[in-house]
Amino acid sequence: MKNQLAELIGKISAGCMTADEVLRIADEASQAYADPQAFLTANPDVNYDDSFPIPLGEWVVVGSLPDTVLFQGDDHAQLFQQVVDSFGKDVPFNIKPKQLLKVEPLTALNRIQVQLGSMNPEQGGYVLLDFSEPLDDALQAVLVYGHDLERVMALCVEVGIYAAPAYASLRDAQTQTQ
Repeated sequence: MKNQLAELIGKISAGCMTADEVLRIADEASQAYADPQAFLTANPDVNYDDSFPIPLGEWVVVGSLPDTVLFQGDDHAQLFQQVVDSFGKDVPFNIKPKQLLKVEPLTALNRIQVQLGSMNPEQGGYVLLDFSEPLDDALQAVLVYGHDLERVMALCVEVGIYAAPAYASLRDAQTQTQ
């Protein structure tokens, strides 16, 4: 499992983390998946209990990702602001987070995905991916290159972490309820 976790973390961090950081998180998470009690005993500072809706290994992955990789917010404007901030001031965006405040969630996600999909075309653009179970915020996501999407989805299935392209997932969910 450590190799799959390392590949997954490497793909979702896409240059935002060093190889050493990726391997450290993968190692800790694989230990936490393999023997949660031993991991908690060896790491008494870890704030995790059985009431969390995700396994300890997944919690280690999610909790170890920096805010340049894992984006969280209670609405799409907050989430997108974190995405914009992660790219830095030198990367221009056509939409501003405040433009997402008064639109429906599907419209907001479409605007975000169109913007991200047009960036870094040699890598197939970016896809905003719902990632894991949000614990403290309504929304939680990562970015993956479009060319890596299929592999990232397969890795998430292999390690048992929920992931879905945010726009397509919400669009499909709304289509099913109509």
